[in-house]
Amino acid sequence: MTFQVLISDPLNEDGIKPLIDADHIEVHMLTNLSKAELLERIPEYDALIVRSQTKVTEDVIEKGERLKVIGRAGVGVDNIDLDAATERGIVVVNSPDGNTNSAAEHTMAMLMALARNIPQAHASIKNHNWDRKSFVGVELKDKILGIIGLGRIGTEVAYRARGQRLKVIAYDPYLTEEKAKQLGVQYGTLDDVLRKSDFITIHTPLLKETRHILSAGAFRKMKDGVQILNCARGGLIDEDALYRAIKSKKVRGAALDVFEEEPVKNYKLLDLPEVIATPHLGASTVEAQENVAVDVSYDVIRILNGGLPQNPVNIPSVSAEVMEKIEPYFNLSEKLGRFIARMTEEPIEEVTVRFSGSLTELDISPLTRNAVKGMLKPYLGEHVNDVNAPFLASRKGITINESKTSRTKGFTNLITIEVQTRSSAKTVAGTLLNGLGTRIVKIDNYSVDVMPEGNLLLIRHKDQPGAIGRVGSLLGQYDVNIATMQVGRSNVGGDAIMVLTIDKPIDKECLDDLRNIPNIMHVIPIEL
Repeated sequence: MTFQVLISDPLNEDGIKPLIDADHIEVHMLTNLSKAELLERIPEYDALIVRSQTKVTEDVIEKGERLKVIGRAGVGVDNIDLDAATERGIVVVNSPDGNTNSAAEHTMAMLMALARNIPQAHASIKNHNWDRKSFVGVELKDKILGIIGLGRIGTEVAYRARGQRLKVIAYDPYLTEEKAKQLGVQYGTLDDVLRKSDFITIHTPLLKETRHILSAGAFRKMKDGVQILNCARGGLIDEDALYRAIKSKKVRGAALDVFEEEPVKNYKLLDLPEVIATPHLGASTVEAQENVAVDVSYDVIRILNGGLPQNPVNIPSVSAEVMEKIEPYFNLSEKLGRFIARMTEEPIEEVTVRFSGSLTELDISPLTRNAVKGMLKPYLGEHVNDVNAPFLASRKGITINESKTSRTKGFTNLITIEVQTRSSAKTVAGTLLNGLGTRIVKIDNYSVDVMPEGNLLLIRHKDQPGAIGRVGSLLGQYDVNIATMQVGRSNVGGDAIMVLTIDKPIDKECLDDLRNIPNIMHVIPIEL
């Protein structure tokens, strides 16, 4: 049997050579297809490979009756309907590492150009000016480079920065002091990075939590004369706030490869002489384009030959019998993972997922992956899925354990997640209640009955008269309505918790005021 592979976006020819040379595979490169043309041609193919131009929508997937795999020659899969592909049993693969070196090198190039005013000086001399005084720069040696996000690219930037004799301080939600020491960087909080750095570069995904991570408030915390780089994602920097910070001389300059709106239409920020920019070139090298194509080509070959991919993006199909029994617990396992991620303020080193009851008779590994996915998503974004969650956790140095026990503790089935950090352990447990749906029934040692939905507040406090009333009154002052409240305590007058379901998220001012209430120890907003 000969498999038919459609490549609908331009790819590096050397990158697809493994496909061309493979036995029983025929490759058709048809770029710039219209949507109608793609829908007409897709039923003929066993595999589809795209970059970012082709939109692999639900109707394309439905028409792809023979499709076994969709490959994205790059990192993001925003142009592929993952749910539709998963429902049809189509494996989606990408290339998460192919452009790492390219992006890290571009960051370093931008860093040096920013420090020495190279683009501005180049433009000046091209205009036949000989002006040396206007472009005095700064040396990198002994300066402090702050890195926000120490994933693949951030780590590569750190290695290169040390070669330039920069001192590196890094913040990442999963970075531990031990890991930082291994990498030769200083461990820091986000505030540490903002306050101490001479240069700051961002290497995080764009999430709800990271959008405008460099805001007006963040700029106020920085040193005077700090210089900013963003070669990761547009939207990580509040561009209006950056404009004001540069105009006020708080920020000396900025180097930007990505923007909130692309192509750029509002050039107010880019018109500032202190800003240097490139049009999203982080992955634009011959080598990177070849690497991502090679990665995807080999994965497509593996899948078409009945093997397992190295870079899967979605969950592989499971037997209908198993899925029928465990599917009701998918939502619960992910919500428990999300909940415990918010409970934990230190980097997680180990996670244990325990199953009790009749679930122990099944292969519950998909639920474990789903719980880990929920735990990682608040920090790593929507690209985390059931298949790659264990790999991403491992890369962050997190150990994953799975265990089963016949002890049901009064529940037909119980899922318990425990995370271990350097100094503490946190636990959350949940179940399905007949006719009532998902419930969180245990938070650390406290018994509760909480529906894991919407906006929650987890408050740790001393069990003293008036604590609950003061919390309720303060929320009322901020026009925040309480839908439900659960209280748990270990002993009278001792430590206690309350879990509130509220009708809308609270702002930072309200959160700070809650934390200042007497006998309130911790307030953690959790959105599920």
